[in-house]
Amino acid sequence: MSRQQTLRITTGGRGMTDITAHVEEVARAGGAASGVVHVFVRHTSCSLTITENADPDVRRDLETLATRWAPDGDPAYRHRNEGDDDMAAHARSVLAGSSVTVPLNAGRLLLGTWQGIYLWEHRKHAQTREVVVTLLG
Repeated sequence: MSRQQTLRITTGGRGMTDITAHVEEVARAGGAASGVVHVFVRHTSCSLTITENADPDVRRDLETLATRWAPDGDPAYRHRNEGDDDMAAHARSVLAGSSVTVPLNAGRLLLGTWQGIYLWEHRKHAQTREVVVTLLG
C-alpha cells in the first residue's frame, strides 16, 4: 500500500513551521497499519528536520547556530541572485537536509515524546513551499 500527497506550506519567513499534524493526517488517510512515511521538500533554500517540539528555545537556538554556519551576505559568496540571504539559505539547506523518514505503527507516526517534524525556512521573507509526503506500508 502506498499513498503520496503534496502539501503547500506557507512560512512566515526565516524560522521553523511545525508540519507534524499535516504529515500525520496524510499518514492516517493512507490507512496503513505499519510502514514508513517519507517527507521531502521540493526547494533548495529550506530544510526539513525532526527536533524538539516542547521548548521553543531549542528552535531559536538552532536558528542562532545556522547564522554561524552560513551567515547572510558573506562577501566570499558568489551566488547572490536573490539577495544577501540567498546563498546562506542554500548552504543551510544542504547542512540541514531536504527530507526525513519516520516509522509508522498502528497508523501513527513513531515520533518520540518531544519530537516534531518542522519545515525550516532559511529565507528572510515568507515563502510557499511544496512538501511531498509518501506513505509506504
